[in-house]
Amino acid sequence: MRSPRRCSRNGCPRQAVATLTYVYNESTAVVGPLAAFAEPHTYDLCEPHARSLTAPRGWDVVRHEGEFEPPPPTTDDLVALAEAVREAARPVTPRPPEDDHQTAHPSPHTGRRGHLRVIPPNH
Repeated sequence: MRSPRRCSRNGCPRQAVATLTYVYNESTAVVGPLAAFAEPHTYDLCEPHARSLTAPRGWDVVRHEGEFEPPPPTTDDLVALAEAVREAARPVTPRPPEDDHQTAHPSPHTGRRGHLRVIPPNH
């Protein structure tokens, strides 16, 4: 399953709920609801960072005045979750029994540990 988009601020582990876009030719920073897709030259922000953003001197900030809400799960997320549940519920097929002679007396050159086997180099 995809992980939710995180805040772009360094060290911030929170989920993003807003998108920051700079409009350079108008010297404006726009903070709005989270964009549907991550775009180059935009920044995803958590609610505290979206609400506290300040712009450089001479710039304007246009900020969404409503609530910032996390995006609802997409159908991709729901399909991935359903597939993971199906995979976990799938019965495990029993493995055929190992040759008792081989596991009881392994060769001095071949070791066995769990499902891994050490194979000696060719001489």
